[in-house]
Amino acid sequence: MRPQKLEDVIGQDEIIGEKKILTEIVRAGEPVNLIFWGPPGTGKTTIARILAKEFQADFIELSAVTSGKKDIEEVIQRAKTNWNLKIRTMLFVDEIHRFNKAQQDAFLPHVESGLIVLIGATTENPSFEVISPLLSRSRVVVLNHLNKTAITKVIERAAKAEKIKIKKDAIDYLAELSQGDARSALGDLELAVSLKSPVTVEVVKEAAGRKVPGYDKKGDAHYDNISAFIKSMRGSDVDATLYYLARMLEAGEDPKFIARRMVIFASEDIGLAQSGDLLIAENCFQAIERVGLPEGEIILSHTACVLAQAPKSRASYNAWLRAKQSAHRSMNLPIPLKIRNAPTKLMKDLGYGKDYKWETGFHAEGSYLPDEIAGEKFFTGE
Repeated sequence: MRPQKLEDVIGQDEIIGEKKILTEIVRAGEPVNLIFWGPPGTGKTTIARILAKEFQADFIELSAVTSGKKDIEEVIQRAKTNWNLKIRTMLFVDEIHRFNKAQQDAFLPHVESGLIVLIGATTENPSFEVISPLLSRSRVVVLNHLNKTAITKVIERAAKAEKIKIKKDAIDYLAELSQGDARSALGDLELAVSLKSPVTVEVVKEAAGRKVPGYDKKGDAHYDNISAFIKSMRGSDVDATLYYLARMLEAGEDPKFIARRMVIFASEDIGLAQSGDLLIAENCFQAIERVGLPEGEIILSHTACVLAQAPKSRASYNAWLRAKQSAHRSMNLPIPLKIRNAPTKLMKDLGYGKDYKWETGFHAEGSYLPDEIAGEKFFTGE
């Protein structure tokens, strides 16, 4: 079911089509190094194969999970042979973020020389997972989750090509079940076909062995659940906090998204009442990055319980909002001379830094704000 041409790829209209990046690269006739960043089942491997075919290149595929130094050396030798035969070599590295720095470094001289055209695929943010030299020599292309309409088209195309009898509501159910992953949708369809024809919703349920979670990660359920989670922590309702956390995780919500929201909550809602909770939330985010799921659920629930039970204070956050509002109105007001930097004699002669004191126990006399707003109070303790 893999598309053989760019125009046959479903659901990536942001990067394929008239005046879109991949179509323009093919039209220009000169391959470039690319990093595909996107969720599983969105077409990263398929598009890489299509590009190799378009440029009549020798396509080599490596998985960073199973490949090592020896595999990289073999690729380079094959690329050198291709070079002598005037054949381009396109290397596709799946899950490139799994290669360590030394392994990624090994590609650099050959990418620079043009011996290989590199296409890396990753589900993680390449800014953190791909070394800067490789990143600077590549174009990052973002692939998005396929929406339900796109997944439906994928299933319908497969059903037509394979002459599969399938009910319309079964197609709809498969699309919901896939959660934006075309590979998952086709896998579930294949299992369903092996059980019974025609394929119905009941057959799909039996084949897939799981139910649609009823949760669209870009729809209302996504925002409603995270809102309920935050408000439950804010209201110190630990039971509701854990319930909504469980709902999100059961539905496949990104645990790093949840952890990020808890970091924000620790500062916005707990704030000065228990400042150390910001460190707890930050450590939770780091732990989730390192541990992942399912064990990460324990860390998330632990942190959520801490934050829900903590005393709450909006004093620092409210003070920040007031300060921002004032700064927006008064950006052009001069900074008082006494707190300006004075790196030169002329600036000192002009009064920069004059009478400024700093010593243990020192407290400012008067306000350090510009004279015109010296009476404003942003931090009220509330």
